Amino acid sequence: MKKISVLIPCYNEVENVELMSQSVVNIMDEALPMYDYEIVFIDNCSTDGTRKVLEKICLENRKIKAIFNVTNFGQFNSPFYGMCQTTGDCTISMCCDFQDPIELIPVFVHEWEKGHKIVSGIKTSSKENGLIYFLRTCYYRLIRNMSSVKMIEHFTGFGLYDKTFISILRELNDPIPFLRGIVAEYGSGFNMIEIEYEQAKRRAGKTHNNFYTLYDAAMLSITSYTKIGLRLATMLGFVSSGISMAVALIYLVMKLINWNEFQPGNAPSTIGVFVLGSLQLFFIGLLGEYILNINTRVINRPVVVEEKRINFEESEL
Repeated sequence: MKKISVLIPCYNEVENVELMSQSVVNIMDEALPMYDYEIVFIDNCSTDGTRKVLEKICLENRKIKAIFNVTNFGQFNSPFYGMCQTTGDCTISMCCDFQDPIELIPVFVHEWEKGHKIVSGIKTSSKENGLIYFLRTCYYRLIRNMSSVKMIEHFTGFGLYDKTFISILRELNDPIPFLRGIVAEYGSGFNMIEIEYEQAKRRAGKTHNNFYTLYDAAMLSITSYTKIGLRLATMLGFVSSGISMAVALIYLVMKLINWNEFQPGNAPSTIGVFVLGSLQLFFIGLLGEYILNINTRVINRPVVVEEKRINFEESEL
């Protein structure tokens, strides 16, 4: 009997976690009774009582497992690590807030059985804030155009992954894994198929995404999968240097020919200083993001540090 793993990352989802577990169990029992399954929650150090609920539902059902992180390792590390701990023939990763429709689980499995080793859920629309969705669209297209890897628009990681792909994730040894980029980079070799869906509103609780988390995601994708930032800095630096040399040459010629009527004042110099200064600060910051990315990889800290596991076998500990 084939085994399906369902990986559900969570952080402060006390209002959703129990209903989510029951909903997945119902889907597996009713739509996919011919499969064995496990449901793995990985909790990113919740502070709202989520862990107590997880302990309760794990006690009631041995097929529900839990991993508790010692601290919050971010929106990318925790799901990636959780996927690497699953034991099924395939792993379905989905959020705990019901924005990823659980009704697609049988659809994913059906496509998997047809030979697609990666089945990606793609948002075609969303019931979230319209402005946020528009900004996400701009971000995806910007990264898609900047990257040498063909990034997948409106792909959050929701989807099914065959165990052969999961085994590759385990071998990557990447302290800051970016699953969306990894899937885009290697997905074509796994006969990937895309399944479209409309993203629902969060069922309960507050979203944990804010400007910082969105910025962090953008910088991780830019510094991991693009060179355009550094190339743009080099090209603009070259152009700015050329303009500066041309202006300096013009001033020198004006002085040599003693063109007294040439009185530009201080405005051009002041504007030039501010423009060049702002460009320098911007690209110093961008260069710092690349260096931070390199530094994190060189330090090579663990992707996640566990506090404890529940319902895992001895061989899985």
